[in-house]
Amino acid sequence: MKTIQVSTTINGDPAEFICTPDETLLDVLRNRLGLTGSKEGCGTGDCGACSVTVNGRLVCSCLVLGAEAEGAEISTIEGMAEGETLHPLQRAFIEHAALQCGVCTPGILVAAKSLLEKNPDPTDEELRYWLAGNLCRCTGYDKIIRAVQVAAAEMRGA
Repeated sequence: MKTIQVSTTINGDPAEFICTPDETLLDVLRNRLGLTGSKEGCGTGDCGACSVTVNGRLVCSCLVLGAEAEGAEISTIEGMAEGETLHPLQRAFIEHAALQCGVCTPGILVAAKSLLEKNPDPTDEELRYWLAGNLCRCTGYDKIIRAVQVAAAEMRGA
């Protein structure tokens, strides 16, 4: 099968990979680049477990072809922490028990970060609407919402 060479930026670092035309960005991230934080929950874009940002836009990486990453800036869960220092969202999720099994957590964190970059002070309704594409079967959404609100306040300096 024909292969495609792709040059991109992932979590701020230049990256190159070779993929097949039908390979998803999720498969490339996990299987070719070893970035296993994004999970495949459904493979149809319904659960949000594979959420990443591409050029600042929140997407389900199971619905994006790897070849579409050419020249793009991609951010994954692996890029949230700065070295050993967790992002405020990651700390809040731990402190407020907003995670359980960890399958959905990376996608929810990436989605929440994407929201807070666009709207640093979302209402409950805005937050719930933004995260509606991320499904969690293990914990209640109230803990997730609370954790994002706490992190948002910290990030705003409130």
